[in-house]
Amino acid sequence: MIDNLMYTITNINVIFYIIAFLFGGIPFGYVLTKIFYKIDITQIGSGSIGATNVYRALKDIDSKNAKKFSLLTIILDATKGMFVVLLAKIFDLEYSVQYMIAILAILGHCYSPYLNFRGGKGVATAIGSIILLIPIEGILGLLVWGFVGKVLKISSISSLLGVLSGIFLNFLIPYIISLPDSINIIAQIHSHAPVIIIGILIFYTHIPNIKRLFKGEEKKVL
Repeated sequence: MIDNLMYTITNINVIFYIIAFLFGGIPFGYVLTKIFYKIDITQIGSGSIGATNVYRALKDIDSKNAKKFSLLTIILDATKGMFVVLLAKIFDLEYSVQYMIAILAILGHCYSPYLNFRGGKGVATAIGSIILLIPIEGILGLLVWGFVGKVLKISSISSLLGVLSGIFLNFLIPYIISLPDSINIIAQIHSHAPVIIIGILIFYTHIPNIKRLFKGEEKKVL
């Protein structure tokens, strides 16, 4: 039993799973607003630690820099997801393990262990985590996210459409374009399950937003 426990603890996959969750859980939006403005973003607006709530929390305090901190939050949240997947690639871990690491990084962001398992919606971390695994679908999903956000200025709609388009393209692109095995999820793990799981997770974190959308109460990001 002890031998099995030690094997589990020292297994490189398990070590990476833990790192992914803990690193993904770093609440950059919370840290930035706490350090520079002495506010607790989890007690403001939606309580999310993501870029949209960072912007809404700061626009009345420091409108000049609100968008800058919002953008910085997006970059940092995406980077933490990208970093753990890149690290897994450097260590040449199996593709199935890399996808699990991506999922755990997103879970860490949505349920941060540093904030009593509160967090953000997971979109930026999802894009950062997945873009090294399926870059074509990831980049196109990112473009949809940015375009819809620019036009409609409703963060939840742009996030959901960006993620949903990435999932849809994941089912389409590998069958119409000849892709290298390194960026073809079918060749990698013979399953679309990871992107479906990520999509379900993002959808779940946006349930309050979806309810507000149906009620016509979801606010624009101006």
